[in-house]
Amino acid sequence: FVEGGTFNMGAQSTDPEGLNYDSEAYDREAPVHSVTLSDYYVGETEVTQELWETVMRYNLSHTEGPQKPVEQVTWVECQSFVDGLNEITGKKFRLLTEAEWEFAARGGNKSQAYKYSGSNVLDDVAWYKNNSGNESHDVKTKAPNELGIYDMCGNVLEWCQDLFGNYSANEQIDPTGATSGSDYVIRGGSFLAAESYNRVTLRNFLFSSGVSLGIGFRIALATED
Repeated sequence: FVEGGTFNMGAQSTDPEGLNYDSEAYDREAPVHSVTLSDYYVGETEVTQELWETVMRYNLSHTEGPQKPVEQVTWVECQSFVDGLNEITGKKFRLLTEAEWEFAARGGNKSQAYKYSGSNVLDDVAWYKNNSGNESHDVKTKAPNELGIYDMCGNVLEWCQDLFGNYSANEQIDPTGATSGSDYVIRGGSFLAAESYNRVTLRNFLFSSGVSLGIGFRIALATED
């Protein structure tokens, strides 16, 4: 469960207003803007290969293991998984919006303003280039963040529901991303990513049928479901 709240989303490499300054931030992480979110539920971990295979009946992950995150999946395949899971459970699971992802990664209303999800020391919370051995690892083998959520930095990148677009400086309530475009948001770091690419504000993107080593996802659920 993630209690809704208001936070400053994004980061900027200059610090005119004292908001989320990060010298490593890219232009696509700015401007910092206020976002208010409703309550929601988020997967404690990435979707595992065991859960994926239960729903989809196949597994094309690079590093196989039932408790490793599924990876090398497209955004389109993630939608098929969600549809299948909803049919099995009678729920309305979905991918996280980008704003939901960042709020959860930051620790929600319990945030300690860490650079990475749960710590300023990446090795404590993430499998990344320096410690992964170039492969993914079982979920929940690094420390969780303030909300008890694992691997939001490192292990695998995570697809979000949103189309990718530039941030607006305007205040937003439950934003759902760009209204047009062809690329979808990917957040978090991965087992192949250098330390700076595991920051909670870093944004990436890929077209919906694109597949890349080290991209997985986690799921969300609205509180009324």
